[in-house]
Amino acid sequence: MPQDVDWSEIESLVKRLSNKISKLPRTFSSITTLSRGGLVPARLVADQLGIEKIFVDKKKISFDSLFIDDIFDSGDTFNEIIKRVDIPSKFVYATLFARRGKKYPKQLLYGKKTNNNAYVVFPWDKLEFERSQK
Repeated sequence: MPQDVDWSEIESLVKRLSNKISKLPRTFSSITTLSRGGLVPARLVADQLGIEKIFVDKKKISFDSLFIDDIFDSGDTFNEIIKRVDIPSKFVYATLFARRGKKYPKQLLYGKKTNNNAYVVFPWDKLEFERSQK
């Protein structure tokens, strides 16, 4: 059974995540994300934090650009992205959800852990999920 997430929960998670980011002892000049899953959360967090620049699918990522994704799941995306960062130790990877039971990198900030191992269906990927079930 998938874990369905509605817009109300997304808005709550964006606020929670943005509050965590705001408490960091630093600021960010931009947000970086990957197309598809990270696009909507990146825009919502950018609005919450007042960050105007959003970069998508960059080959090189500056440590002062906050990275936003929808979920930290297998860790594969993080492992790929961290290779592109100029100063990995200062990099922040922020997600709405973190998969329960995984080992999290120190650079990870998240809004909430998943309920279990079920696929998380976000409002922006309902059609994609439905197609995958046919």
